[in-house]
Amino acid sequence: MTDSVVPIDIPSASERVLTSFRHQLAAEGLSLHTRKAYLSDAAALAAWAAPRDLLALSHDELAAYLASPEVMSKSPRSIARLQSALRHFWRGLLARNQAAQDPTIGLDSPRMGRPLPKDLSEADVEALLAAPNIATALGLRDKAMLELLYACGLRVSELTGLPLSALNLRGGFLRVMGKGSKERLVPLGETAADWLQRYLDEARPELVKGIVPALFLTQRGSAMTRENFWHLIKRYALQANITAAVSPHTLRHAFATHLLNHGADLRVIQLLLGHSDLSTTQIYTHVARQRLQELHAQHHPRG
Repeated sequence: MTDSVVPIDIPSASERVLTSFRHQLAAEGLSLHTRKAYLSDAAALAAWAAPRDLLALSHDELAAYLASPEVMSKSPRSIARLQSALRHFWRGLLARNQAAQDPTIGLDSPRMGRPLPKDLSEADVEALLAAPNIATALGLRDKAMLELLYACGLRVSELTGLPLSALNLRGGFLRVMGKGSKERLVPLGETAADWLQRYLDEARPELVKGIVPALFLTQRGSAMTRENFWHLIKRYALQANITAAVSPHTLRHAFATHLLNHGADLRVIQLLLGHSDLSTTQIYTHVARQRLQELHAQHHPRG
């Protein structure tokens, strides 16, 4: 019995990294059963991604794969194993210098029957937004990023990929390049706009080194990465004593759910989030169901 995978129609580049993955798993001393399962999971991802090769996949694309019907139909145990396989796969690529970054960082584990993670309360969000030390340039940057993420419901890749040119403080809006290179305009809100102005006036000049088009910069003056921000938000959640699991995507969920709770139209939320299909946005009605039931009981004549 071997740990080989049934051949599938995938790019040759993916075949090569799958072969390297097989050698990696054998070197790690994993059981034959585990090696076969991990290879099968990686090969299934390669088939899903074809004709693109595995090395070209981004964090958002992996998240889309984990939310796809072929994955969501699996048992929770199988999904957990899949995520473990993907972490092993990219860990090996990084060790062999075949990948520049790990797109598995920050992936939320899908929950069967519960399409969204537990939502943050408005009090939790306020505590999280208050966590950065705004007396420092880095703290002021983090404050502006958190405020913008919650004010606009951005994907983390959209947030960290923002150029300076995307920001229109005078007009009060943000030009966002979303999935599929689809552009949308998102209103900033006064609070986020004020913190962005302070960041631009007080913090970014301290961080910038040379000409950098990125809006948000690291201490070294380079563009902020998704991985860096993921670690930052985890640290601030711990600092704010938030017990729920928090990731950048959690604030995107909170943005949509809190808007819905306060009476926003679902189609407006769809446009703000950049969803191409309203059915994707309708998932938030499950999170806000308790609030909707309370409103019904309060306002319906037979409630």
